[in-house]
Amino acid sequence: MSLKNASAPGILASTLVVLFTACSKDSSAPSSADTTATNTPPVMVIKVPTGLDAPPIPADNPMTEAKVELGKMLYFDKRLSRDGTVSCATCHDPKMAWADHRATSEGVDKQLGDRNSPTVLNAAYMPEQFWDGRAASLEEQALGPIENPVEMGHTIDELVKNLAAVPEYQKRFREVFGTEVNKDGIVKAIAAFERTILTGNSPYDKYKAGDTSAMTAQQIRGMELFNGKGECATCHTPPTFSNGKYYNAGIGSDKPNPDPGRKKHTNKDADEGKFRVPHLRNVADTAPYFHDGSVATLAEAVRIMATGGIDNPRLSPVFKGLKEVQFTDEEIADLTAFLEALSGEYPIVEAPELP
Repeated sequence: MSLKNASAPGILASTLVVLFTACSKDSSAPSSADTTATNTPPVMVIKVPTGLDAPPIPADNPMTEAKVELGKMLYFDKRLSRDGTVSCATCHDPKMAWADHRATSEGVDKQLGDRNSPTVLNAAYMPEQFWDGRAASLEEQALGPIENPVEMGHTIDELVKNLAAVPEYQKRFREVFGTEVNKDGIVKAIAAFERTILTGNSPYDKYKAGDTSAMTAQQIRGMELFNGKGECATCHTPPTFSNGKYYNAGIGSDKPNPDPGRKKHTNKDADEGKFRVPHLRNVADTAPYFHDGSVATLAEAVRIMATGGIDNPRLSPVFKGLKEVQFTDEEIADLTAFLEALSGEYPIVEAPELP
């Protein structure tokens, strides 16, 4: 694993943002409820980057080095797709800030999805997953693309059968979970790996830690607007810069068949056109923007949000209020510069050798 400093494109940091050490279990460590193995492996401690707290770890899926390594293999394995052409890394590419620079990603049979692939960076902190929040955990999220007919197009039963035919996977599942290859182990291993994909130690974090030279004067002005006049921090709340809630900003509402957003999951009219607030760390590296990937540049995305989104019958009140606030071109530029200061170091993971 190497580390990319996203504030200096193409430069690999010399130290890891995410470091792992094995330690003995103590009273603060999660239980080993997820394994039936006789000898419980030591729990992995995640050293988080500057600016973040430790991510939540489910009690039934404690972190271990072997589990993370298995999850990494599965993350890069195209056998998770029906035709062997798509892996998790296809749409969430480590070299693209763990996202995809296309508006919507390409799945099996070259089908295009209907939503932009969000970054895996700091997904560990999000209380719900996907743009509409239909998955309550990273484990649940990991299963979604596998069985989605447009994305990986597989069935979990067939996938389990295929992976169980690989001796190395048989061996690793027994070592990690004390079981044969199964659905529960597949999603837990992938989720454990994804919880190691953290980003922080950005110019903003260094500035907050006392290094007043870490941010430019323009970025500081943008931060003041973000926290003040724009009230952006109400929805994009530090330290992840997302409150995890859902709003209708009107993006895509002018299309012939608008995406129903969260309503597709809840079936509530009040949720029509609502999407989860994305976190903003490394947002400068994850273009294009919004749930449909319809906006090419960060500056354009900032302008749309700062001017109150796109009018539609269910526009969230917060955006109606923003329409009363007038931002100058200079202030839009300052806000954009501040968001660029949220680009920190993140791990670049090379695809492992697969069995």
